[in-house]
Order: sequence, then structure tokens, then C-alpha cells
Amino acid sequence: MRAYLIFTGSGPILVLTTYPSVTDSRFVEKLKAKGIKKFLAYEVPLERTRQLYGAPFEVVAADLGGREDVRVLDFNGHHIFANFSLRELGEAIHYEEPEANEGRRR
Repeated sequence: MRAYLIFTGSGPILVLTTYPSVTDSRFVEKLKAKGIKKFLAYEVPLERTRQLYGAPFEVVAADLGGREDVRVLDFNGHHIFANFSLRELGEAIHYEEPEANEGRRR
């Protein structure tokens, strides 16, 4: 299981997933189904996330039930930013649909 802080057009979300990465096509399809076609993601330490979120973490992790899937742990940007320092984040993982900006001109 992995934890990711994902920055989307509508704000940050914190997710737990059993997919091998946030660029896994099955993970990306789940986000696309929610209207997310591009994002920046940072993997955050799983144990730190478990400590910060306690029982809600355990409930969401149990819901994954060992199958490959993704669950949102937190979608409150203020809460997420209070829990994680941007200085602690490593390299960003970028994802953008190839056609996400086609036809757009400035």
C-alpha cells in the first residue's frame, strides 16, 4: 500500500492505493472517471500517514481489502496542508493526458 498527496485542479487529495504507482493505467482511469485528467503527485510516508490519521486510516486501508484499488483518505486541503510540510515532499510525479490541452491557445 502507498499514500499519495495529489494536487488536482480542484485542490489536493490524500489517497491510499494498492496500485504500484500513480501512473499505473488502472489508477489513472479511476481518476479520469472523476474528471481528473492531469495532476501532480507526491508519495508520502505510509507510517507517518497512519500515525496522523489513526482510525480513519485503518478504516480506509481495510476497505481496500488487499485488492488493487484506490481510496481517498482526505480531501480537505486545509487539513492536508496542516499535516504535511511541502518541504518534506520529494520529487513530483507529473501526469497529464496527451489531449488535455489540445486546442487551447493563449
